[in-house]
This record gives sequence, structure tokens and C-alpha cells, in this order.
Amino acid sequence: MTGTDHSFAASRDAGHNAQAFGVYIHWPFCLSKCPYCDFNSHVRREQIDEPRWVRAFAAQIAATAGRVPERTVSTIFFGGGTPSLMRPATITGVIEAMARHWRIAPDVEITLEANPTSVEVERFRGYRAAGVNRVSLGVQALEDRDLAALGRTHSAREALAALGVARAVFDRYSFDLIYARPDQTPEHWSNELRTALAQAGEHVSLYQLTIEPETPFAALHAAGKLRPPDEDTARILYDVTQDICAAHGLPAYEISNHARPGGECRHNLIYWRGHEYAGIGPGAHGRLDIAGERHATATEKRPEAWLAHVEKDGHGVVADEVLTSAEHADEFLLMGLRLAEGIDLARYAAIAGRPLQAERIAMLHEHGFIETTPAGQLRVTLSGFPVLDAVVADLAA
Repeated sequence: MTGTDHSFAASRDAGHNAQAFGVYIHWPFCLSKCPYCDFNSHVRREQIDEPRWVRAFAAQIAATAGRVPERTVSTIFFGGGTPSLMRPATITGVIEAMARHWRIAPDVEITLEANPTSVEVERFRGYRAAGVNRVSLGVQALEDRDLAALGRTHSAREALAALGVARAVFDRYSFDLIYARPDQTPEHWSNELRTALAQAGEHVSLYQLTIEPETPFAALHAAGKLRPPDEDTARILYDVTQDICAAHGLPAYEISNHARPGGECRHNLIYWRGHEYAGIGPGAHGRLDIAGERHATATEKRPEAWLAHVEKDGHGVVADEVLTSAEHADEFLLMGLRLAEGIDLARYAAIAGRPLQAERIAMLHEHGFIETTPAGQLRVTLSGFPVLDAVVADLAA
């Protein structure tokens, strides 16, 4: 991907379909909490009553379908937490609940997140039999020392073995790595990334380490005990990432996600392209289009409280806000400009009720941060991606 040639093949799938509809299922439990993680994940020592959770998921699916009936589910994503701690029967029960209320597209993409420590061949075969056709592995690093520092409970060897299992069982698989880790040099990262890409299928997710507030890493950073690479080194690491992935046929289609043409995560494209999705489970967010209005929904974050809420009221929603046209347009801009393909300026104008300011586009274009394609797409250049937040803020002002 270059500033003038985003190597992005527009996939002919759910992500481009204006009627695309995704369902996100949040499984909130993990074996342990990683020190960098600010996701809604929880450790429970007692056994989880999975049939009870299936009933609760089914109840919230039914309640959501009552608000947005007659949808065709294009994508399903089981995230967390560690969804691969669920039994395959739990996955089956949730998918069957969706099928009772919505039509499931014949080519539906069903993704399951998994940790290398929870990978077993038979379990993965069970997920595939349940309907899962894409798996995403949280590898995070291929250096044992760094895995330990990240709080991961698997080794590099286990991660590579898990990738082998995923490759054997699923036609589509992806994995995550975290870079810009403390003391990581461009040379070390280059070698690690090349090793990882030798195991890659059609998709990888590569995230720069972010120090999130109220995490153990934030406390260590504040105490001077955790020092990620400085800004200049982080930029070099980013550039190295782009170059190596492009050379391996995995260009960035989103700021942190790389895929071969046609291998993009269709579920995440629904988010980034501003389509409609339901959020099911503790702490899940949704965007639903009801009677011409865009609803932003959120559910109770605490697992046991969410269960109680659903069992009492039939749903776990604790926030349901109708977005203004300006809020909807800002969100469309923020999400869409993460993509190498950019956004449709006409669609932005339809959502916002006004076009983007031509003078702001001209200023950012002059600085080389954005460009407009002949098809009318506004997209961020390679130079603009490292300052994406500033670009979005300028355009939205």
C-alpha cells in the first residue's frame, strides 16, 4: 500500500452490501487477565453454567429481533473474553437461536476468537461442525520472553502448533500480533513478523501496543517500569510492518488489519463501513436502524448482572441512544477512514445532511494526508495513517 496506490481489492461480499447485518456475541470469560487488556473480560474459578448462558443469549437475540425483524444475518462473530472456552454445543445453541428469528445468509461468515492455550483438534472440529467457518487466534508474540511479559499463558511453540491446527481444520483463519513492545527493535520485529507470515493464511491483525488506562500496564508505565518504543521508533516499526506485509501479499486494508484480496474479515467490514449490527452479551455494543433512526445500544457489562437483567427483563440493554445525524456522520467518518478504501463522500453527505467542507479536504490533500479517488472515495494516504485521529478531527470540525 502506498500513498497513491492502496492495494485493496474490493470484496464482493457482505461488507459491501448496503443491507449487510452482523451479530456480535460476547463471551466475557478468560482463564487469566492480560495486563494490557481493557476488554470486558473476567476470570471465574467456578464452572460456567453454559446452558443458562445459551438461554440468556437466545432471550436477548429474540428481544433484538423484535426490534429489527426480517434481517438476513451476513456475519456472526464470537468475541471476548475467550470464546474458545465455550463448548461447541454452546455455539450451536446460539446460532440456532439466531436462525429462529432471522434468516441466516447461505454464505454467512462465522468467526470464533481463540487463544492458543484453548486449542484442541477435537474442540476445533466441534466448532466447525457447529457452523464456525473462520477462526482468529490471539498469538500476540512469537518470543517466549515477550509472551510472559504480556501475561500470555502460551509459548511460541504452542502458538505455532495452534496455527497448524487452525490451518488443518478451517479454510479461513487469522491471528493477532502485538508490536512496538518494550525494547523491540525494527530488526527483531522484522524477523518475528517474517516468521509469523510464513504461517499466515489470508488475514493477519497487527496492533501497536497501546497503554490503556486503568490496566496493570498503565500503572507500570506511570511508574517508569514499562517503556514502549518512542514515537520515532514506533513509526519505523509501523513502516516495516507495511512493507513486509505488502511483500508477502498481505497489504493493509485497515490501519491494523492485513489481508489477501477477498480475505478481509467481513464482520469487521460491517463496523468500518457503517452498516448495521446487533451486540449480544455482556458489554456488547450495537448499531440498529429503526424507523429511519440510528440507535446506539449497549448492554450491562458485568456478566452476572447481565444474566440477571436478561432473566428478569428479557434483554440486557442498559443504553439505547438515538444518534443525531451529526453523531452518525462523525462515527461513519471515524470508522470508514480506517479503511484503505476510504469513504463514499456522497454517503457521508446523505448521513450528515451536508457535505464535508471542501476547504478542509483541500488543506489535508495539500499536506498529503488524504486523497480523493475518481470514484468519489475519500481515503487516507500512507502518510496520513499514523496521524489518523488528527485527520478525522480536522475533517469533522
